[in-house]
Amino acid sequence: MYLELRQKKMDVFAVLVSWLSIISCPGVNSGAADVHKHLEMGRIHLESRQFSDALTHFHAAVEGDPENYQIYFKRALVFLALGKYNQALKDLDKVIELKSDFTPAVLQRANLLLKQGHLDKAHIDYENVLRKEPGNIDATTGYGAVDAALRDLEEAQYYVDIQDCHTAIELLSRLIETCPWDSSLRRMRSECYMTLGDAQHAISDLRFTTKLTMDDTDGLYRLSSLLYQLGDVEESLREIRECLKLDPEHKHCFPLYKKLKKLDKSMQDANAAGEKEEYGDCATDIKKALKVDSHSPPIVEWKLRHKLCWCHMKNGEGELAVEQCTIALRTREEVDVLCDRAEAYLLNDLFAEAMEDYRRALDLDDDNRRARDGMQRAQKLQKQSKRRDYYKILGVKRSASKQEIVKAYRKAAQKWHPDNFQNDADEKKKAEAKFIDIAAAKEVLTDPEKRAKFDQGEDPLDPESQNGHGQGFNPFTHFHFAGGSGPFHFKFH
Repeated sequence: MYLELRQKKMDVFAVLVSWLSIISCPGVNSGAADVHKHLEMGRIHLESRQFSDALTHFHAAVEGDPENYQIYFKRALVFLALGKYNQALKDLDKVIELKSDFTPAVLQRANLLLKQGHLDKAHIDYENVLRKEPGNIDATTGYGAVDAALRDLEEAQYYVDIQDCHTAIELLSRLIETCPWDSSLRRMRSECYMTLGDAQHAISDLRFTTKLTMDDTDGLYRLSSLLYQLGDVEESLREIRECLKLDPEHKHCFPLYKKLKKLDKSMQDANAAGEKEEYGDCATDIKKALKVDSHSPPIVEWKLRHKLCWCHMKNGEGELAVEQCTIALRTREEVDVLCDRAEAYLLNDLFAEAMEDYRRALDLDDDNRRARDGMQRAQKLQKQSKRRDYYKILGVKRSASKQEIVKAYRKAAQKWHPDNFQNDADEKKKAEAKFIDIAAAKEVLTDPEKRAKFDQGEDPLDPESQNGHGQGFNPFTHFHFAGGSGPFHFKFH
């Protein structure tokens, strides 16, 4: 976009220098030495592309001789080189006011009006040039371009009205080639792109209009609103701030800014909490974000629900995570959301549900590594659930901390201590088996490496699960024997 605008300016500059080389200022008062000096310095700076310096000298020349039409014309050339088309147009109007038959100014104004999309006014100026100079090639070409543009504009509006956006875009693109500085054409094309779901091109056109019109607060509001509708809160906030720089009390920009600022703050806080592994705070911040706008765009709510699902899942809150991911998936089904919900299902030992989500994720992207690995893990955990489940043995969640596991172990060990069942041989035998499982659960779940293997579907104490390389397990290695009858008199380390 910016390269296109720069190329337009370079083309204009080449024309302006050619005009400058054939224009002198014989009408300058002979005693106005300072005016001559400023004109000469302005010419030098203009040819060196030092436009701001050139403009300073031409301002001074206009003040020194305000009735000289050629000075206004030269200053108009500088404004054009700077891309300040409205100021250039004012100077050209002044030139024609002072000397209505000055063809170069009339022709230059016609060209400028055509590029700005003021077709009727450009048409009149080209006619005036041709009336005086019937053979003027530039005026003839411009006159034909105006006629073609008027036809294209009428057709484009027709196709917009009947919602044939493909044809409308084709016509508008041709019009924009002829009238590159007409922001209304780009706004119209932007709306067509949005109708077709082409957000990238729609945003590009809107950005261009805000560059063409430096005080385009309405354009900045449209751009910010569109970015918000597409879920890009951070970029939307950046554009709405540009609007408020131009008008701090803008009736549309200010309310949107307040909403976006709160939303962005909550989202940034949630991201920071997630990076610190403070997942409870992460969930709280996202809930705040959800309350900012009760009518938030679907894609914004989708992002927030997905993030909330992730926070709950990382915090070991499987049911809450499933609930939020399910809401997100109603809006849009994506691989990461499906995989997050699958992991949440696994927290609750819902293996079939998890595998179904991984399968759907692989339908969307059959090469997705996370979904493939997740499917294998879910299958292993399902097989593992038919054997010993150390989490169930201790009665803790898969997300339990080491402290919670040790506490549960002590409670279970005391409950199923075999000495508690001395009077019933069958119950004592049952307690011994349970006690072995409890000790095995503690062995695995308090060792980070063994627990990680178990969470991947492998039992580190099961020789079969370890392909014949299991470590085996002695439940009594954790205790000191304290004498007495039987092997179960011991003290905890």
